[in-house]
Amino acid sequence: MAKSYDELTIQDNFIFQKIMRNKRICKQTLERLLNIDIKDISYPEEEKTIDVRLDSKSIRMDVYVNDDKGTIYNIEMQTSKDMEELVKRTRYYQALIDIDMLEKGQDYENLNNTFIIFICTFEVFSGKLHKYTFRNLCMENHGIELEDGTTKMFLSTKGEADDIAGPLKIFLDYMDGHAPADDFTKEIDSEVVVAKNREEWRREYMTLALEIEKEKKLSRTEGKKEGKLEVAIDLFRKGAITEDVAALAAGVSVEEFRKATLVS
Repeated sequence: MAKSYDELTIQDNFIFQKIMRNKRICKQTLERLLNIDIKDISYPEEEKTIDVRLDSKSIRMDVYVNDDKGTIYNIEMQTSKDMEELVKRTRYYQALIDIDMLEKGQDYENLNNTFIIFICTFEVFSGKLHKYTFRNLCMENHGIELEDGTTKMFLSTKGEADDIAGPLKIFLDYMDGHAPADDFTKEIDSEVVVAKNREEWRREYMTLALEIEKEKKLSRTEGKKEGKLEVAIDLFRKGAITEDVAALAAGVSVEEFRKATLVS
């Protein structure tokens, strides 16, 4: 079951997204994460979803903003500890962001610079650093950078090394569940309290949670059906049961069963 709305914290995507809709907080978050100054940011869409084709996997991004120079920043809050999946996800996000820009008529040489940033509430890459930044380098000469304009960054709230500036450490500590320790994290914390008292957001979250539960139940039902079909096909191919019996066992028509055997 999903958390109740009252149980949500800044670590939960729903609250994180809502807080980062505050332009001042989002801009300062980026400046603190990257240790840069940004003149201004804008939100291209209320909620950025990229869906390249009807049969492709779409993505809905937690935070997707542009700065005054056109640089695209995507920030994601991550509590899942599957690093292999997260690493591949950054690759997928990068591909879809680029395709999204190209479909809007941009040429390859005019692709925007991008930063994909994952804030992780766990140790990443089995290391003790707080910050891991990746760009494309030449393996034979690390002094040569590809300069394709892409940067991927993993930030860990569980880091132990003395590798980041104090303001970023305070921010990551707050994201890890510690009390706010400076004016900026206190401002974020106050916004979280305000968000928890927004009745329209409470209703939106409850509706979303119900939809997710329905999808999970449907997935479980479909999964059971697919499992039965796989077993039936295996038994049929081994000659253990007839086609009619296999279709009946799988809960599909004979015609559907025949089609399934062609693609399985």
